[in-house]
Amino acid sequence: MQSPSLGLMHFGLMLAGLGTALLGPILPLLAKQWEMLDSQSGLLMTAKFCGAFLGGVTVSKKLRRSLLVGLVAGAVGFGGFAVAPSMSLGSVGLFVGGFGLGQIITSVNILAGRRFTSHRGSALSLLNFSFSLGAMLSALLAAWLLPRFTLTGVLRGFAGLFVIGVLVLWVQMRGEASDNEDPDAAASAEAGLPAALSRRVYLYFAGLLVLYGGFETCLSGWLTTFALRYGDKTLAVSEYTTLLLWMALTVGRLGASAVMLRVGEKTAQRGSLVLASVFTVALATAHSSVTIAAFAVLLGFSLAPFFPATFALLIAERPTARQAGIVVAVSGLGAAALPWMMGVVSTRTGSLQLALALPFAAALGLLAMSLFAQRTRPIAD
Repeated sequence: MQSPSLGLMHFGLMLAGLGTALLGPILPLLAKQWEMLDSQSGLLMTAKFCGAFLGGVTVSKKLRRSLLVGLVAGAVGFGGFAVAPSMSLGSVGLFVGGFGLGQIITSVNILAGRRFTSHRGSALSLLNFSFSLGAMLSALLAAWLLPRFTLTGVLRGFAGLFVIGVLVLWVQMRGEASDNEDPDAAASAEAGLPAALSRRVYLYFAGLLVLYGGFETCLSGWLTTFALRYGDKTLAVSEYTTLLLWMALTVGRLGASAVMLRVGEKTAQRGSLVLASVFTVALATAHSSVTIAAFAVLLGFSLAPFFPATFALLIAERPTARQAGIVVAVSGLGAAALPWMMGVVSTRTGSLQLALALPFAAALGLLAMSLFAQRTRPIAD
């Protein structure tokens, strides 16, 4: 059996989803505990996603080893965040934990993209269902556990899940004769894959994921706070709004897998962006908990096809592991910058609704890039 096993890949992406969506549901608690302004709250997201960027760009061609490093960093970083007494030390823990997330997300997606060559977009959508499931569970578990347990205890338990992943992967790697070469990398070499992307293709995919990382994280990171201010005034109900977003994204990944068997990755990508743009504007105008929840669901469905479709298009261009890693990792730059900028805009204008202009602009930019690509270079539909 190749390591990591498919089950461990799903488990790793589920942990990555939990970690990616971690701050959204608990941000109001942290803001109260550490007396933070919106601009300071955004810095926590920046720390985590800067770490994720570094983790992605430093992924090794030995992808199994990168996955192991990511699991270890996740255990250490989120364990440290659990016991951090201040925002500054909490940011350090989130940076280390984010580094682990970057290593996990990048290595698992590259491994999967190489293994599943037939209907790659559909296969990646199924695998990333686990990522979305983890993100969905983040909001659900926060709403269920935090009234019963301390935040520190919940975060320690989360760090412990990474330890389990480390042990399982270590056992699987010991069962193989050699760790000198990734089986998936060897298979790619035997297939005669090109050594590098062209510069134009490289920058195109990097730009897509920078904007998408910022767009998705603006929504997932600020939705609980948005619902708390403009919808229901209770934290528990507001946390369930974020849960609805991730639930729709999770179910949508299953639906996207079936859709991409019929319409192709590029069509799915463009349809996703059109709908996401419309629903972002609608969310900004919502003034009740019901309408906010409804648009959160619609946004989740609309976003579901984008990442698996885009990553499938990237892998079809046959990048090296390092190139694919960097392209995936740069999503962390957008995820670090745009949520922080939303916090700054919200603080200065006094309106989180106005701050939603940033993710809307990102969605329009993504759509323009997707449409422009057809005129500059042939990308399969």
